[in-house]
Amino acid sequence: MSIKKTGSDVKGLSQQLSLKLQQDILYGDICPGHKLTSQRELASTYQVSRSTVREAIQDLELKGMVKTYPGGGSVCLNLLEPHLDMPLGGLGHSLEFQLQVMEMRAALEGEAAFYAALRATDEQLEKIEQEYQIVHARSSGVTTLAKAKADLRFHMMIAEASHNVLVMSFSQIFYDRYFNAIYGVLDLTLKKFGRYPDRIGAQHTQIYQALMNRDAPLAKKIATEHINYTRSQLEGAG
Repeated sequence: MSIKKTGSDVKGLSQQLSLKLQQDILYGDICPGHKLTSQRELASTYQVSRSTVREAIQDLELKGMVKTYPGGGSVCLNLLEPHLDMPLGGLGHSLEFQLQVMEMRAALEGEAAFYAALRATDEQLEKIEQEYQIVHARSSGVTTLAKAKADLRFHMMIAEASHNVLVMSFSQIFYDRYFNAIYGVLDLTLKKFGRYPDRIGAQHTQIYQALMNRDAPLAKKIATEHINYTRSQLEGAG
């Protein structure tokens, strides 16, 4: 979408820019929790005045889509958060609830991987590759908590690369709300086997490779199998 200038109609320009930024947010090009491009850069990109940019940002704030911090720029808000109350967070140590969380992860992460393989920008794939290399290099010698955080960071980056605002917004809330349950799964797995099962690391590699090859069906298949395998280990069926 381009910004069309008609005389000195600053209000019209700011509304056009606001609409463009709304589309970027709703199409998943700006992720929840991420900063918007600076006002100076937006003004330069769209060849409009800083006052036009400020009006557009103010419109987004009124719509509850961004929050601006003095000296800290504007941050995209999670549009689902005000409308989605995620219950049962206190059941993180319940095995039955942990298994339910894993069932949800299998569905969610399969879809995220599928669309990320299709839609991720080259820059996003490069960042996923960098994160994969970090996770792979730190596969040993770190705490279970650090492993859980690294695992979710890797999967959250994939969700963000899906360019689906619902997938990324729900993933963000879900991972945050049920981190204790997800951490508990890994903790129980490590206690049971004494180490991180080799197949889990191999599946991370397969997910990464499918994304790099932009093989959406394979990315979805491996991402789903990855979570289901971990779930089966927790049940003692694997």
